[in-house]
Amino acid sequence: MKIRESHQVDLDYLVDIWYEASLDAHDFIAPNYWREQQVVMKEKYLPLSETYVISEGNGIVGFVSLVDDYLAALFIDVNVQGEGYGKALLNFVKDQRDFIQLTVYKKNQNAVDFYLKNHFSIKEQSIDHQTSEEEYVMHWIKN
Repeated sequence: MKIRESHQVDLDYLVDIWYEASLDAHDFIAPNYWREQQVVMKEKYLPLSETYVISEGNGIVGFVSLVDDYLAALFIDVNVQGEGYGKALLNFVKDQRDFIQLTVYKKNQNAVDFYLKNHFSIKEQSIDHQTSEEEYVMHWIKN
C-alpha cells in the first residue's frame, strides 16, 4: 500500500473511482446527477484540491481530496472497499492537519459510521442544495 500526491495523468481514473463509488453509496440520488458531475469533478474540483492517491501493486485503489481543512472527497474503488484503504487515507491526512471538517449525506449510513468510528463528531445538519438531501457536518480535532 502506497500513498502519494496525485498527478494530472491520474484524473480519468480518479473520476471513474468517484463515479462508481458515488453510484454505489448514494442509491438515494438519481444516477443522472452523478453522470452530470463527472466533467466538473475532472476539470474543476480535483484540480483545485490537494489530492492523494492510494495504490496497491500497480493500480490506484482510492483517493482523498482536501481544500484547506475541508475533506472534499474520500473514495475507494468499490471492488476493494472494506480492506483498510479508506482508513489509511484518512489517517494520512489526519497526520497533516489539526482539524478536518466534512459533509456526508445522512442516508449514507456506511460513511457516517466510518467517520464516527474514526473520531469525527456530528456538529450540525444541513441540506445539500444541489440534491435536497439532508447531510451532516462533521468535525475531527487532533488531541
